[in-house]
Amino acid sequence: MKSIDTKCVQAGYNPQNGEARVFPIYQSTTFSYETPEEMGDLFDLKKSGFFYTRLSNPTLDALEQKITALDGGVGAMACSSGMAAIYLTTLTLASKGDNILSISSIYGGTYNLFNVTLPKIGIECRFFKPDSGIEDIEKLIDDRTKFIFVETLANPAMKIADFDMLKAISDKYGIVIVVDNSLATPVICRPLEWGAHIVVYSATKYLDGHARSLGGLIVDGGNFNYCGNNRYADFNTPDDSYHGMVYAKQCGKAAFITKARVQYMRDIGAQMAPMNAFLINMGMETLHLRMPRHSDNALAVAKLLQNNPAVEWVKYAGLESDENYPQARKYFDNLWCSGMVTFGIKGGREAASKFQKALKLFRIVTHIADARSCVLHPASSTHRQLSDQDLIDCGISDNLIRLSVGIESKEDILQDIDEALLISQRS
Repeated sequence: MKSIDTKCVQAGYNPQNGEARVFPIYQSTTFSYETPEEMGDLFDLKKSGFFYTRLSNPTLDALEQKITALDGGVGAMACSSGMAAIYLTTLTLASKGDNILSISSIYGGTYNLFNVTLPKIGIECRFFKPDSGIEDIEKLIDDRTKFIFVETLANPAMKIADFDMLKAISDKYGIVIVVDNSLATPVICRPLEWGAHIVVYSATKYLDGHARSLGGLIVDGGNFNYCGNNRYADFNTPDDSYHGMVYAKQCGKAAFITKARVQYMRDIGAQMAPMNAFLINMGMETLHLRMPRHSDNALAVAKLLQNNPAVEWVKYAGLESDENYPQARKYFDNLWCSGMVTFGIKGGREAASKFQKALKLFRIVTHIADARSCVLHPASSTHRQLSDQDLIDCGISDNLIRLSVGIESKEDILQDIDEALLISQRS
């Protein structure tokens, strides 16, 4: 399969004669074998198979194979949520006394994980600003820096990652690049093709696409050489908790994803449920159809907002006037820029509240990337735990409104926004 459209529909499962055409839900915690030797070989990774759903399950495996094919990686792991995916990725690469780097304009939940929770277990996060250059980032790097984290398309700051700059830094210092690709999806951008090494997803977003299932995914690009790299000693020394395995030597290109599964998924158990994997896999079968529609509708919304007197500013990379437009042309397929639009409404929080209440088609929910249009005011919701300075660092202003534009009729979407903006400015 070469086309990403075909991979969305069929990758991950090839039914044999007489088997179910739709991949079934394996709602079982465990799997039976005839001999203890077979079970032992599974634990020793000498054979592939399934023995306990906390580590692997056929339904999860089909989803993992699909996202691996879409991103062009060597393996994937399904997690209970996007936050679990990021946390497990962090633990696989870093430990007490280490540090990571992250752009500051990231999702509020991730910012809190990095800024508050990780320091409690001895991992420091050093943030850099969205406009930071190579020299600014290099000043933050030392011998215990384990990875650099960015979002392909920042939520909700809408900053597009500078993959060329990140690759240059990675090549120079031998550091892993981790990218959250939740808002772009593999249909729009495949970070592994631009030098990233690990891709994470909140599969709850566009991959599922219908607000049905919570889940996360980690994809290993297999394009980073851990072997002999002093920065990643844990990959080059025996793991006493797993038969003395030396991941960099024994697992080859799949060193990261193997370590993540047999060490940290085993110990923490943040595994995706089979039912959720089934539903997310189903959602991904239409991903190639939904993302162009989301993008087309969002561009129309951005153009409407750009010309509305109630709006102070608009951020959407598909606008030629947007500062991220050159990056979108370079990294995003067909200049699709996803379905999220942010804008600043005149009148601050009061006007933002009026606008949200006046909407009829858009609903106020703590969610994005849904087939149905939704709206949120991040400063008073998803980012409300952040300090005033943290909000500034994340690019969140009091008047910022986040629109997740769905796949409904474009005309209905535009009318709903236009009427709500008019009401928001009434005294």
